[in-house]
Amino acid sequence: MDQVMLEDCNKGMMAMQMDLRLLHAVNITQPMMWITGKESIVTTFNAVVTKQDMDDTFQPPFKSCVVDGNVASVMCSYNKVNGIPTCADPDLLSGVIRGEWKLNGYIVTDCDSIDVLYNSQHYTKTPEEAAAKSILAEFTEMFRFDRGWTSTVDHFLGQHTEAAVKAGLVNESAIDKAVSNNFATLMRLGFFDGDPRKQLYGKLGPKDVCSAENQELAREAARQGIVLLKNTAGSLPLSPTAIKNLAVIGPNANVTKTMIGNYEGKPQFISSDFFPSDYFRCSSNQSVKRYDSGTPCKYTTPLQGLAASVATTYLPGCSNVACGTAQVADAQKMAAAADATVLVMGADQSIEAESRDRVNILLPGQQQLLITAVANASTGPVILVIMSGGGMDVSFAKTNDKITSILWVGYPGEAGGAAIADIIFGSYNPSGRLPMTWYPQSYVDNVPMTNMNMRPDPSSGYPGRTYRFYTGETVYSFGDGLSYSQFSHKLIQAPQLVSVPLEESHVCYSSECKSVAASDQTCQNLNFDMHLRIKNSGTMSGSHTVFLFSTPPSVHNSPQKHLVGFEKIFLHAQTDRHVIFKVDVCKDLSVVDELGSRKVALGKHVLHIGSLKHSLHCKDLKQDFQVLCSDLICCS
Repeated sequence: MDQVMLEDCNKGMMAMQMDLRLLHAVNITQPMMWITGKESIVTTFNAVVTKQDMDDTFQPPFKSCVVDGNVASVMCSYNKVNGIPTCADPDLLSGVIRGEWKLNGYIVTDCDSIDVLYNSQHYTKTPEEAAAKSILAEFTEMFRFDRGWTSTVDHFLGQHTEAAVKAGLVNESAIDKAVSNNFATLMRLGFFDGDPRKQLYGKLGPKDVCSAENQELAREAARQGIVLLKNTAGSLPLSPTAIKNLAVIGPNANVTKTMIGNYEGKPQFISSDFFPSDYFRCSSNQSVKRYDSGTPCKYTTPLQGLAASVATTYLPGCSNVACGTAQVADAQKMAAAADATVLVMGADQSIEAESRDRVNILLPGQQQLLITAVANASTGPVILVIMSGGGMDVSFAKTNDKITSILWVGYPGEAGGAAIADIIFGSYNPSGRLPMTWYPQSYVDNVPMTNMNMRPDPSSGYPGRTYRFYTGETVYSFGDGLSYSQFSHKLIQAPQLVSVPLEESHVCYSSECKSVAASDQTCQNLNFDMHLRIKNSGTMSGSHTVFLFSTPPSVHNSPQKHLVGFEKIFLHAQTDRHVIFKVDVCKDLSVVDELGSRKVALGKHVLHIGSLKHSLHCKDLKQDFQVLCSDLICCS
């Protein structure tokens, strides 16, 4: 959320109200435009990106935020892309974001980015030139945070813009345009509508944040985000009546702040009239205090959540997540005496955070040693809970039969412990899916983080990146996630042939083509519906995410598959539901060629829904219209 800049501490109450107005207006900043590298070199990193990868992989998510999500602000990143700092790139900021995508708002830099492009990247010879290039590239606002997280206007432009104007490097009209973009957004947010206390959200306070409904929402959000990655028959869910003693072991088993990660929400200026004094850390007698860190309404740790249902014994196993020395013998003794064991392991902000890259993707320190030893000593089910922001190489646990279940919970928020217990004891049917591929450690060892190429290169052994192109082994794949129910997919209706219209003057009308440009004329009304029947054949009600993937023909070094769309549905036990995917051929079944142009690939496309596959042929209109024998294929 955009930061509110205030000069006077007495405006604290108004600032809080304005923050609420920002939420109401959904004035969201889309961060880090465009491509960042390793955190430790991000201010000097030059991302070398092909035109194909730029238009096929890096730009589409941001484009969706601007075009479909209608964000009001975009943030450019520190680094350079193909030799040009993103905050001084007119082709990117003015040409693409504001021009092609029609951004209705403003462009903001990351903290000190203009200072960085001058002092660290040495992109310009003078600071005035740096200020001018950034303003002319269409960025609008610059901000930074000091070490105390107090929002302050960056001094670089204030110090150098006037001199840039006097030197003829930038016209005042360009500055007027930037200021206008800012004030237009402020007007949309209602900053000039009078006393905020008399506006729609003027009476809101902590009581509205910490309502019973909102605390339940935090618990529900955590439940929906938990991913069940492994579940041996007879493991989960545990019966709270059958478990007389549950061993809870691990450095993350009784944590609080770890669960909320970072960027957890830190209001910069808040009136003490609304919040009790112990919410703040004060450095003066001013009426407005600075929020030191995000403070949830109430924490429920994993241990507390589990102990609410069964008797537990607890051992941290390590003094912290770094786990320099594990309490192996004590943990084994505790697990051997328990009916079941829950190990809560993973990372925290000391391992992964902004400005702190992980050096590997293995569990830290002696965590793996502790997990394996406990599993060997246990006589009942062993549930491994991974708390982390990114993927972990837990191959050892995946293949260890003594570890009967694996849950990834991310950083689940204030109610994370209660949500974990809901999943483990079966009061909630897990439905989360992995949002990223989990790679083995060998991938990190062999693939430079600074290599931005998406597509694999067999000649060098480079395996590619992401589920769309990566050709190597995975620990778990994008979209993986189990349920306590069994869901089946049945195709009801989908075409076997899609015809792409061509004019007689089109080059492909007289010669064979592997693809056709996705032009307005070609794409007009080029869409179809795919009808599916989804059934919950299990004994437990639950949600299920239906993923529709497509594997295009092998043209233009196309991806091995890509996500067309998804639909999350809730089904009671032994019921089914009709689901329809609306497929836009030019958007959903197209590929990007080597020059960055989007093309409709002609030939056989394979649509995947779970284990179900359906073949669809795209042909140009000049070819025959014979019915193709493309039957529905069900794979076990």
